Amino acid sequence: MPLANPDCAGFQSVSGQGASGLIQGRRIAVGNARYFSSRNVTIPDAFNAQIAALQDQGKTSVIVGELDDTAGTAKLLGAVAIADVLRPDAASVIQQLKKDGIERVVMLTGDNTRVAKAIAHLAGVDEFHADLLPEDKVRVIKELKSIGPVAMVGDGVNDAPALATATIGIAMGAAGTDVAMETADVVLMSDNLDNIVFALALARRARRVIYQNLAFALAVILVLVISALGFKLPLPIGVVGHEGSTVLVCLNGLRMLTFRQKTKP
Repeated sequence: MPLANPDCAGFQSVSGQGASGLIQGRRIAVGNARYFSSRNVTIPDAFNAQIAALQDQGKTSVIVGELDDTAGTAKLLGAVAIADVLRPDAASVIQQLKKDGIERVVMLTGDNTRVAKAIAHLAGVDEFHADLLPEDKVRVIKELKSIGPVAMVGDGVNDAPALATATIGIAMGAAGTDVAMETADVVLMSDNLDNIVFALALARRARRVIYQNLAFALAVILVLVISALGFKLPLPIGVVGHEGSTVLVCLNGLRMLTFRQKTKP
């Protein structure tokens, strides 16, 4: 039997805490414990214990309550637990990144610490930070940047400030929000996590090709200058040598089109 969806009016949102709306004359709120504590709601110990048990299982739990705008209080109606299923390839991608030289993989999330701990253990990350608001993610990114270059991968609105702060911001294009894609330095046009490993390998290969081209171009110029000054190199030969080296540099760059990633064993 399909459920009826009543209209919602007077929607209000508190970033990082919860939201509420008027449904059939009642202001129904959904949020975390911090949201309801600010409205003088005492959460029973037994209720907290049930939420903690769900969070230990890796499920994000939110509290549902009814607000009394006149009295400034609320009463509890229940809780909803939602589980973010870890991508099957997440752990293998993280392992591959470490094999490729990434020294530290850190997870930043707005979820509860218990949920974050469970997911971090399954994913195999080195460190995690939980209960983060967008400005908290920026703070953590700045702390990590004091150690070395940081690449931030994200797809949500809350990730946009951190993507802008990181050394390299990478947005997952297929599942990402517009603001995340506009803020990021690199946009992967699918939500396949393997593309992160591919992008890293492609960037490293591109850097090597650039170094090869620069070294070759400088060597050709040096040879032509020495030949022109010391051996009276004819102008036509010098032009052919210079333009020929330019063609070779372009052809060397075109080799990037054939790049295929080799997965390490």
